[in-house]
Amino acid sequence: MTKFLITGAKGQVGHCLTEQLTGKAEILAVDRDELDITDKEAVFQAIKTFRPDVIINAAAHTAVDRAESEIELSEAINVKGPQYLAEAANEIGAVILHISTDYVFNGEGSHEYKENDETGPQGVYGKTKLAGEIAVQQVNSRSIILRTAWVFGEHGHNFVKTMLRLAKDRDSLGIVGDQFGGPTYAGDIAQALIEIANQILAGKENAFGVYHFTGKPYVSWYEFAKAIFTEAELQNILGKSPFVKSIATSDYPTPAKRPANSRLDLTKIKQTFGIEPSDWQKALKNIKAYTS
Repeated sequence: MTKFLITGAKGQVGHCLTEQLTGKAEILAVDRDELDITDKEAVFQAIKTFRPDVIINAAAHTAVDRAESEIELSEAINVKGPQYLAEAANEIGAVILHISTDYVFNGEGSHEYKENDETGPQGVYGKTKLAGEIAVQQVNSRSIILRTAWVFGEHGHNFVKTMLRLAKDRDSLGIVGDQFGGPTYAGDIAQALIEIANQILAGKENAFGVYHFTGKPYVSWYEFAKAIFTEAELQNILGKSPFVKSIATSDYPTPAKRPANSRLDLTKIKQTFGIEPSDWQKALKNIKAYTS
């Protein structure tokens, strides 16, 4: 039975990975309480003891605004941690899959970013995630970098849950309408990572590198919010949706700059692994699960 080590197991994607692999593989699912990935000695000890075939790093410092002031912590979790995991994986010949982000790009224009497009992160979060990608690839040639965006799911904190919570207390909401991307269901990210791992273990050894995976169709945060409320009304989660107004990014200043364009080109992952985009509209059909 294939052995998987999952880090960040209590996060959105880590939770889904653990659920989907349970009973189908031998898994060691750890969060920071069980394994601090910034502790090199602990990482090497855990990996040498468990000896996984595949490591999936779903751990990250994803608090984008806090990262602007928590630079050292961001570097430790987003750069050093992945590097240690990749180094330890290399020692035992394991494959490592590492989750990254659309924030590695500058977010300009309206095109879909390809994997080999020039990067240009605008804040600490994006800069450390890009440095983490580079660190993983430099120390382990048997690595996959999966960039994704706008992650949501039934578990953990995310935009869908925030919208449903706010809708209970407010008659109107202003939602940013000039940032565009692909909402991505955490369960679909987990499924994509497992599929990639299985294909590589089955012999697709020439497929290592960087891939993009998000949901389609691309929408603004405003359009995503409207879709959430429409589905919630249809399923009687909300008695009445709040009035939603489209606002500009400049109307909602934050410590970290958000990319205006988070559209990622998904051609490569389809051609290499046969993986289709995440169907975020289908994932919203289960919207009752986001209220528990």
